[in-house]
Amino acid sequence: MLGSVSTLPQQPQRSPLGGHMVVCGDDALARRLAVELRYVYGERVTLVLPPGRDARRPELPLTGRARAAALFGRMSQAMNRNGGNGSAGAPGNGDTNAGVEAVRILEAPEPSDEAFEEAGVESAAALALVYDDDERNIRAALTARRLNPRVRLVIRLYNRKLGQYLETLLDQAAAVAAPGLDPTAPDASTTVLSDADTAAPALAATALTGSSKVIEAEGLLLRAAERTPPEDGRIADPGLCTLALLSSTTHDPAGAEGSDSSGEEGPQLLPDERQVAAATGRGTVVLEAVSQAGPAGPPPRMGGRGAPLSQFFSRRLRWSALGVGLAVLGLAVASTLTTGDDPLHAAYLTLLDLFAMGDPAIGDPLARQVIQLLSGVAGLMLLPLLVAGVLEAFGSLRTASSLRRPPRGLSGHVVLLGLGKIGTRVLVQLRELGIPVVCVEDDPDARGIPVARRLHVPVVLGDVTQEGVLEAAKIQRSRALLALTSIDTTNLEAALYARSVKPDLRVALRLFDDEFATAVYRTLRTAHPQALTRSRSVSHLAAPAFAVAMMGRQILGAIPVERKVMLFAAVEVAGHPQLEGRTVEQAFRAGAWRVLALDATPPEHRRPDLATPAPASPDGPSGLVWDLHPGYVLRPEDRVVIAATRRGLAELLRRRRSVAPRP
Repeated sequence: MLGSVSTLPQQPQRSPLGGHMVVCGDDALARRLAVELRYVYGERVTLVLPPGRDARRPELPLTGRARAAALFGRMSQAMNRNGGNGSAGAPGNGDTNAGVEAVRILEAPEPSDEAFEEAGVESAAALALVYDDDERNIRAALTARRLNPRVRLVIRLYNRKLGQYLETLLDQAAAVAAPGLDPTAPDASTTVLSDADTAAPALAATALTGSSKVIEAEGLLLRAAERTPPEDGRIADPGLCTLALLSSTTHDPAGAEGSDSSGEEGPQLLPDERQVAAATGRGTVVLEAVSQAGPAGPPPRMGGRGAPLSQFFSRRLRWSALGVGLAVLGLAVASTLTTGDDPLHAAYLTLLDLFAMGDPAIGDPLARQVIQLLSGVAGLMLLPLLVAGVLEAFGSLRTASSLRRPPRGLSGHVVLLGLGKIGTRVLVQLRELGIPVVCVEDDPDARGIPVARRLHVPVVLGDVTQEGVLEAAKIQRSRALLALTSIDTTNLEAALYARSVKPDLRVALRLFDDEFATAVYRTLRTAHPQALTRSRSVSHLAAPAFAVAMMGRQILGAIPVERKVMLFAAVEVAGHPQLEGRTVEQAFRAGAWRVLALDATPPEHRRPDLATPAPASPDGPSGLVWDLHPGYVLRPEDRVVIAATRRGLAELLRRRRSVAPRP
């Protein structure tokens, strides 16, 4: 049932943490996370996978030990080739993996006691549970906490509210099982993350022209905007600071594709002033603005309670009802003027005549008889109006819970393919931004269908590879296509067909295989140089955040720079020789990390989670200070927000452990 495999024939080396790390999962995120921990952070890693191949997930190219080993080999080679770009490798060779053991892979159908014992959870420093099933992750977390109360747990959950409760429960369980454990220490802590929440902002941003990637901390919004290349010989606007330089070979089919192995022509993260000055004609990612995060706006009024009459009755019926009402009002006024009767009594008699309930006006004045006849005619008009109103109301109530079709005149919208976990989160993000969306989904029971119905978002049910489905989504008048299904070939086919209909369409594809994504990226940008093409891997975007959480640090967010990832993290200055006692300018290391902000909240009032706003402190200033003077000296008690490459952050954590090793 259980087995292991090594991917590189080096000699074992003990992890600097004094304990290894275990990753349990059943999809691409588990493998990416193991790669991140092994070949970026240098940790000893055991990866627990289910045996065999899941026939329902044909898009995953790596299931089983042999294919996982191939992934680790390719990733380690790519990272070694890119050792000079902000790497934390050993001096002289740039190979961070020389002399270290490979990832150990076990196969187990379930994360049981026996599987955890074989994986060494009882002595592990951290355990990641990243199965695609929330229930399985919860059961495994409870088992792991019982076996090792001190293990640091990182759990993947789609249900955010349940995740908050689970964090509290498991932290309390650790405190009860190990009374001497420091509750503020990162050891034995529980972190619940969602890969969908991590990747959704980046995926949503690719659909918007000139959109900003937003990182939130302490109630402040950090906006990282992608600037297009300026004219030849000119430097792009640096904003508050330049975070990255984009590839210099944007339209060259043989040029850099923006991944970790792109070389000097690819994107450069955290460049220094000399590199920025030399990079004329290249696009940039800049820190655009820091602003207060305002309260969330009210949700748009959709169907349901308090819906307007227009949701139930057609315009023609409303105009007809208004006409009949005006006719009745005119007859009541005429009755009052001609008979001299009291207005209320005249109106009452008119209504009786309207419903054929009044006595015949025999012997009454001629005017009264004429008004009675006209009221009868109005009553005949009212009967079909009431029947039509009842039928329309029943029809509207019946279809209120059904899916909307795209309206005829819709344009400038985003076509979103796939309403699974990722697509649902991206849909919510786009609606919060006020962007019109049309969804395409072939499964009427998909996770995001109820969300689309609640948000009143048009949905086209059908296979996107069939003719006429994208046309029904008004692809020819859309602004962008987000192909977020879980099958690479489906996303590619949809993108190619959409480009044939509208060559300048912005396209973002969710692709897993890195080599396949490279080929697609190069081909599409060459065939359509005037259009924007992006390939995104959800596991590639989410894995760095999960890895940082396993190291006991908080990740505030991750933004894609082409096909690289830049991290924003909260770091305590104490114990970091690269930061402590240095000025902000001296602490900056090109290609590795950059100090962006200082947490001015007194240490005793700081919140562990920087993603939530901190209350004002009566003892002094609070919140994040973003306009740091370059000469400010970082003190041991400071906490800072840094932008870092994956390798740069790994180097900071390794150096800290060498200064203050874990007991």
